[in-house]
Amino acid sequence: MSDPSAVLDDLRDESEALDRLVAPLDAARWAAPTPAEGWSVAHQIAHLAWTDRAARLAVTDAEGFADAVTEALAAPESFVDDGAAEGAALPPAELLDGWRLGRERLLLALREAPPGARFPWFGPPMSAASMATARLMETWAHGQDVADALGAVRAPTARLAQIARIGFRTRDFAFGAHGLTPPADPFRVELTGPGGEAWTYGPEDAPQRVTGPALDFALLVTQRAHRADLALRAEGADADRWLDIAQAFAGLPGKGRAPRGEA
Repeated sequence: MSDPSAVLDDLRDESEALDRLVAPLDAARWAAPTPAEGWSVAHQIAHLAWTDRAARLAVTDAEGFADAVTEALAAPESFVDDGAAEGAALPPAELLDGWRLGRERLLLALREAPPGARFPWFGPPMSAASMATARLMETWAHGQDVADALGAVRAPTARLAQIARIGFRTRDFAFGAHGLTPPADPFRVELTGPGGEAWTYGPEDAPQRVTGPALDFALLVTQRAHRADLALRAEGADADRWLDIAQAFAGLPGKGRAPRGEA
C-alpha cells in the first residue's frame, strides 16, 4: 500500500513554488498570454484551482463528483476552457486566494483519506498517492506555461521524479490515445536527475530504451516542449515513436509545442 505523504509534500512544494512566481504579478502580467492558445496566466491558475476543487470533491463526495462529471460530459469539448475562463475573469487577488484555499483543502482531504481508498476521476479511479501525483504533474506543467509566458527559468528539482514516473507508466495510454496498439515488450527509461542522480524505469535488458535528462523527459510527457528541442535519445522503432506521442495527462491527444522557431 503506497504512503502518499512524500508525494503530498512534493505537491505542496510545487504549488508554493508556482505561487511565489505569480503572487507579485500586476494585473497586466496576470493577463499575459501563455503558450496555451487563448489562455493567459490567469487561465492557467484558474484551471489548477478548478481541478483542485474537482479532485477534492472526488475524495470527499463521490455523488457530488458524479454530478460534476455529468455536467462536464454535457460539454466535453469546452468544459475545461469554460472553467478556466470563469476563474480568469475574477480579480487576480480573488483568484489567487481561491487557488490557495482550494489546494490546501485538497491536501488535507488526501492526507486524511483512508488507507487503500480509491476515488473516482474523469479516467480510472485513483488512490490518494496517484491523485496527488497527477495533481503534481499538472501543477508543474501549467507552471511551465506560466514561466514561459513570464520569461522565467525554473530550476529543476527532485520533484521531477514523480513526473518521470507517471510519464513512464502512461506509455500504453499514449499509444492507445493515438489509436495505436501498445508495444508488447517493455521499454527501459534511463534519466539523469537534476543533481546527476540516475532514475531508471523498466527492465535493464529491454532492447528498446529512452535516455536523457529528467527535465527533458518531463517536458516531453507533459507536451511542454517538442522532442526536436530536447536531448532525449531513443533506441528502437517503438521507443522512437513513443517520443512523438508521449502524453502523461488524461484526455484527448494534445497538439503539443511546435519546435523552437516554428511557434
